[in-house]
Amino acid sequence: MEIQIRDLAKDYGTVPALHSVDLDVKSGELLALLGPSGSGKTTLLRSIAGLEQASRGKIFFGEEEASATPVRERGVGFVFQHYALFKHMTVAENIGFGLSVRPRAKRPPKAAIRERVLSLLDLVRLKGLEDRYPAQLSGGQRQRVALARALAVDPKVLLLDEPFGALDAKVRKELRKWLREIHEETHYTTVFVTHDQEEALELADRVVVLDKGRIEQVGTPDEVYDAPATPFVFAFIGDSSELPVTVDQGRVWLYDRAVPLGLDVVGHGPARLFVRPQHWEVGAPANGLAGVVRSVLRHGPGRRAEVELGAGVSVTVDVSDDHAVRTGDRIGLKPSRWRLFLADGQAVAPIPARRPAASGFRA
Repeated sequence: MEIQIRDLAKDYGTVPALHSVDLDVKSGELLALLGPSGSGKTTLLRSIAGLEQASRGKIFFGEEEASATPVRERGVGFVFQHYALFKHMTVAENIGFGLSVRPRAKRPPKAAIRERVLSLLDLVRLKGLEDRYPAQLSGGQRQRVALARALAVDPKVLLLDEPFGALDAKVRKELRKWLREIHEETHYTTVFVTHDQEEALELADRVVVLDKGRIEQVGTPDEVYDAPATPFVFAFIGDSSELPVTVDQGRVWLYDRAVPLGLDVVGHGPARLFVRPQHWEVGAPANGLAGVVRSVLRHGPGRRAEVELGAGVSVTVDVSDDHAVRTGDRIGLKPSRWRLFLADGQAVAPIPARRPAASGFRA
């Protein structure tokens, strides 16, 4: 089921939550709505579900406009962060609830409901637990039951609101892999909300990055990580350092020092240079930008250094065992990959250098 959202806006009194959102969700894709608190991601999800009435705009499910369709008639399955299971019902009763309360004319026979429930229990890897109650399950198992209950009614669209937010880190990681596998089996059009960038990048076919009720970028995980469209996306997704620079005559300057980008750039005036920790090359102080190592900390399998470049500017750098550094060392830095934005937010495109790029950056 394809979803089309056109000019969608939502205001809470005088406070805008969504600003003229346009978005297409492809049939069968797993789409993540990613952003900080207050970005509008949950409001957008609830608007798709019909739990929020938009102030303006239209939502289409396939060819059918669903903007004014009541929640019960939209054919959505909704999974909440805190499970929302019925404590007095068994696992089987919880999963089959949506089918058992249908009008008599549309209600499947009890045997068919039971068959559907057992099939879903097998799908969500909970076979044999149908007679247990929610209190007898772990948090991860309860969330699997919640997903099975949403799937039981064979929804047109599956919507998940921070589905793993109430679980610990290890269980979240296990369930992310499991949900991706479930999606590969079922191919439901699925939209899920998260503030966890790792979760979005690992799970989704595409990621929608929101901030202050507006879409900043829509793209594959690789696109939003490797080619952020705006300064917000670069700063929000992944670790990075931001340098307040100036573009002048094709060069980029950090105060009175030229940043060795290897290419000339188009533009003029104040700009923001973003570099990820793994994209700094470490060399001798005479090459590149010189700085002083202020701290070195363990970071996963490697080490991460905080390097002060002066004038209150510091950058974070991943260092390998080949370039062991210690606090107090003076080192040179050169960005191997970077993204530059002018003061108005426009991305600056690199162009071939008019003069030979500096070479011989040595460790």
